[in-house]
Amino acid sequence: MSDIYKVLTEEEWQEANSSGEIITSLDEKDGFIHFSSSKQLALTLNLYFKDYKKVILLQIDKQSIKNNLVFEKPNSGERTGTFPHLYGKLTTQDVINTWCLDRCGFELPKQVLAESEKK
Repeated sequence: MSDIYKVLTEEEWQEANSSGEIITSLDEKDGFIHFSSSKQLALTLNLYFKDYKKVILLQIDKQSIKNNLVFEKPNSGERTGTFPHLYGKLTTQDVINTWCLDRCGFELPKQVLAESEKK
């Protein structure tokens, strides 16, 4: 199972489904696509999506993007470790699974939580 995830707002997901390409304004600004591992998701949701009632969680096919995937330290002092960044295009065809997360502390799907314990 791939351990690379992308969180989008509902509007960003609608745009991605229309265009076939997944990119956010933050991704455009930074020049790469931001991802999180299952271990990083809870803090990502807390820091960047706390004002949303619903978000879309995408599980990404790591194999399909591996040639342009780089693990880098964040520029933020709030985060530690390395984060997966894609220097290339991300399409809706690179998505393995999709979940709609409702704000109730953004409860992560059981599959995602189980993946985080495998490490």
